[in-house]
Amino acid sequence: QVQLVESGGGLVQSGGSLRLSCAASGFALDYYAIGWFRQAPGKEREGVSCISSSGRSAHYADSVKGRFTIDRDNAKNTVYMQMNSLKPEDTAVYYCAAAWASAIEVLCNADEYEFWGEGTQGTVSS
Repeated sequence: QVQLVESGGGLVQSGGSLRLSCAASGFALDYYAIGWFRQAPGKEREGVSCISSSGRSAHYADSVKGRFTIDRDNAKNTVYMQMNSLKPEDTAVYYCAAAWASAIEVLCNADEYEFWGEGTQGTVSS
């Protein structure tokens, strides 16, 4: 059974950090591009960061550049997103998604993804 499970969300104060994990089961992430997306209450889902299957290429939304870092450990079948200098506007449910892609291809559009996790809540208090 193909599954993505996010973890690492929680409640932190403004300026704090969270490290999200996206663990895959039922398939090997080696050949899959990964994206992190988020959705805040009353807002549309937005792309946050995305990484190629090899890990050599990554992109970030302007709102998180310099604060968030995406990386992956294919040996552990897990992708991470380190979130630093968090702001209240970062509060959202964070989702990871996977799509088969070439080694250097970065997919940052939600419509390109076929597998999704259930999400993990990240809340930043002011």
